[in-house]
Amino acid sequence: MKNIRKVDLITIGRSSIDLYSQNIGSKFEEIKGFDAFVGGSPLNIAVGCSRLGLDTEILTGVGNDKVGDFILNFLKKENINIKNIPKINGSRTSAVLLGIEPPNNFPLVFYRDNAADSMININHVNRFQIERCKILVISGTALNKEPSRSAVIHAIKIANKNNIPIIHDLDFRLDQWKNVSSFGKLTKSILPLINIVIGTEEEILAINIKSKNQVKISNQQISSPKIKGNLSKQIKNILSYGVDALIVKKGAKGVEIYNSSSQSHKIEGFPIEVLNVLGAGDAFASGFIYGYLKGWDLKKSCKMGNACGALVVLQPGCANFMPTLNQALKFINKHGGF
Repeated sequence: MKNIRKVDLITIGRSSIDLYSQNIGSKFEEIKGFDAFVGGSPLNIAVGCSRLGLDTEILTGVGNDKVGDFILNFLKKENINIKNIPKINGSRTSAVLLGIEPPNNFPLVFYRDNAADSMININHVNRFQIERCKILVISGTALNKEPSRSAVIHAIKIANKNNIPIIHDLDFRLDQWKNVSSFGKLTKSILPLINIVIGTEEEILAINIKSKNQVKISNQQISSPKIKGNLSKQIKNILSYGVDALIVKKGAKGVEIYNSSSQSHKIEGFPIEVLNVLGAGDAFASGFIYGYLKGWDLKKSCKMGNACGALVVLQPGCANFMPTLNQALKFINKHGGF
């Protein structure tokens, strides 16, 4: 490990160009133009952590195209090392189109056929040297197909071997799974190797989905499915795999922390008027990870996460609007402090 650049955290998974509606409040079919930002949960988290002052890298893939250059240029400006991010010939950089119809409608359309970030493989992981980081953050969507599935599992094993804590962002996106039951099977297969799980109530319920008929998506809101199930039972099920903590995101209500003994603590959200919920969960993860790496307890870390999430829902985008440390702390102090 001599002369190897160590980092605070490494995220693995999706990266994309995000085209957000310029016409806030307009129905998707009436949008007149889009603003070009960047996104993908792992990229959002990486950027959020970097803005908070953490030394962060992302293992993703981009196509050998101008969209890939767009993403790499953004990451470079965000002080994220892009040296080891591969340009994968024969693939395309991902794209997402997103509508903003506050307070309740946020439709999105993925363009991920032959996605470059799904092409990262075990060799990419080995070159990235996962053992350099203090914490590894993985994303559920990266498990949806090969070779990224094997790459992520390989990274998890490296982290375990080197006693590196792992955070798993469930990141359930129904339309990214040919066999939706595979999401739960794969998630359960890695849970014994995970330290902290972060997910929405719907993502937790998704672990037990057997068919797409159990999921209802309205207005193409892929990130906000309606899923029937017993939430308490599923929370206990996740904890039974030995994770240290499960953090359940509840939107405006904040989050609830469950420890390995199933004891829970609610951390209230901040009172704000929502413009755009897309990316708020990734901002939460960034703030939480910052606190976790600084040695804060889970409650204080979650409050930091809630603050970062609250600041992002005020904005018309994701990664481009992640708060700085000063902005997050100022916001928390304005609302009574920790």
